[in-house]
Amino acid sequence: MTQHVPTELGTKPIGSLLWQYSLPAIIAMVASSVYNIVDSIFVGQGLGDAAISGMAVASPFMNLSAAFGAMVGVGASTVISVRLGQGKYEEAQHILGNTISLNILLGILFTLACLPFLDNILYVFGASDVTLPYAREYMTIILLGNVVTHLYFGSNAILRSAGHPRSAMACTFLAIIVNCVLDPLFIFVFRWGIEGVAWATIIAQAIAFCWQLRLFSRPSELLHLRRGIYRLRPDIVRRCLAIGLSPFLMNSCACLVVLFCNNRLLQYGGDMAIGAYGIVNRVVFLFATIVFGLVQGMQPIIGYNWGARQNDRVFRVLRYGIIGATGITVAAFLTGELIPAPVIHIFGAGPELTEKAVRAFHFVVAAFPLVGAQMVIGNFFQSIGHAGKSIFLSVTRQMLFLIPMLAVLPGWWGLDGVWMAMPASDTISFVAAAAMLAYMIRKIKRNETHRTA
Repeated sequence: MTQHVPTELGTKPIGSLLWQYSLPAIIAMVASSVYNIVDSIFVGQGLGDAAISGMAVASPFMNLSAAFGAMVGVGASTVISVRLGQGKYEEAQHILGNTISLNILLGILFTLACLPFLDNILYVFGASDVTLPYAREYMTIILLGNVVTHLYFGSNAILRSAGHPRSAMACTFLAIIVNCVLDPLFIFVFRWGIEGVAWATIIAQAIAFCWQLRLFSRPSELLHLRRGIYRLRPDIVRRCLAIGLSPFLMNSCACLVVLFCNNRLLQYGGDMAIGAYGIVNRVVFLFATIVFGLVQGMQPIIGYNWGARQNDRVFRVLRYGIIGATGITVAAFLTGELIPAPVIHIFGAGPELTEKAVRAFHFVVAAFPLVGAQMVIGNFFQSIGHAGKSIFLSVTRQMLFLIPMLAVLPGWWGLDGVWMAMPASDTISFVAAAAMLAYMIRKIKRNETHRTA
């Protein structure tokens, strides 16, 4: 039986290839982000401003949970892309099985570690006595379904690396559609409150994962589920976790930053300031997800061609990615500076929440045009297996620059100081990423010259 091997990654023109792989990922990521926005609209319209703030507290913790699944999935997909480029198909097959086993293990451990201390964790993330009940009800359900979340995100990343970006997109759409149908049903008909929102999320991911299992069960595929691939192999686990550690740290740092930010917002602006940041963050994240989709499409192309030593194609993907990502983040900047109020009103926020959110929007996007290139550069290092550099870029933007500014600037400018810290750290982290990329490109070209000499 003929098996599908994605050799087009090394032969097809870069422009059309990047479009082919990025567009489905972009559509899926944008649809997912739109769902998150719709989710907040349902909560705001059905449960009020306090529930919006409660979800804003819970969201970074939920993202931290999902980051473990993404760590395994992104790391495994990167290694699979390189192995396919090297022609090591049997090893790629075992990586698929190890990904399933590792996600189940990490999902169970995360739930067992967090569920007994949930209230304390949510207080650390910025919950108050008003928002804690909403955040607790939501996160209890999310944690109980944590294994499903890990498996869903991990399997989708591998689908893209196996040459099926459209199937990965279809799985994302399936989860989104089911979620959007169940949300209003559980909130307005069954009256389950914010617990209904969480149940809708887990049920949708479970249905999508069942569809992923069906896709991976086809023997005609090079990567498919079979006996003998699920036993954890230390070499595979180490390699996947080392590469996946970069996006995991980026997501974890983002969660820790939101934690720190929420506490500063609670101190200087109260629950409504946290709610304002929750709204602005969801809108800005809509644009960031377009960049995420772009870099997800870039990853298998860069990984395959790097493994095949076709560096000219690697550099072209990088160049196109930086141009595209910058255009996307410029659009976010224009939205936040020119039309913030109409966007905020969509969420049904009250006057106080709207006022704080509009002011926050102006600050948050001030340096956002630089963020797209920084994200692409970090993904480039991850895709070629330079996990350390990618991790460094992930940590510097979130931890090394932003948290100190969040600690210092509010002492001078109060709530505005919290907002100012974000564009300031974006600017500094872009400079660091650009310098590292320039050095790496010179090194790669120098090695090429030595090989051909």
